[in-house]
Amino acid sequence: MNSQPLETPKMTPEEYLQFERNSKIRHEYFDGDIFAMTGGSLNHNRIGRNIVRQLGNRLEGSPCENFVGDMRVKIDKLDMYTYPDIVVVCGNIELEKMGGLETLLNPTVIMEILSDSTEAYDRGKKFTHYRLIPSLQEYILISQHFCNVERFIRGDNGIWQILNPCTDMDQTVKIESIDCELLLSDIYYRVEFQK
Repeated sequence: MNSQPLETPKMTPEEYLQFERNSKIRHEYFDGDIFAMTGGSLNHNRIGRNIVRQLGNRLEGSPCENFVGDMRVKIDKLDMYTYPDIVVVCGNIELEKMGGLETLLNPTVIMEILSDSTEAYDRGKKFTHYRLIPSLQEYILISQHFCNVERFIRGDNGIWQILNPCTDMDQTVKIESIDCELLLSDIYYRVEFQK
């Protein structure tokens, strides 16, 4: 998804949630500013659909469940609201309920499908913000332009580590915190890379 800043006066979290409840499109919120979330490409949508379907099947019967990009996540320490492409939560779901809206507080895994306009942010500042979520155990970045899935995990000491990227369709991404494996060929089903 692409994020476009809006020229609006600074908002409180409560004002943002009221604005969001009445909006036809989704917005992220950080430090009083809101950012419109514009539509994703065909590849972005196919990758998201593939992951959600595969995760849903694999998590059936487990204490974990996955959500697609409409599940808002709050980073409490920053009063930041964001819409990850895919979220997995395990155990009891903790929600902030404000202004008639529900916002997830305890994601276990967050996945972002990279786009040209958001890749630097997803790798940098957004990941820095996500690391402030105590429940988050894994952060996964998926390229939509070529076969590449990167996984970051929170170690026992709280230090984040990057694991070797998966770059071959025959490889499997193991998501340890939810005891799940995804084949890259399933993630990239029907995705057409530019030559």
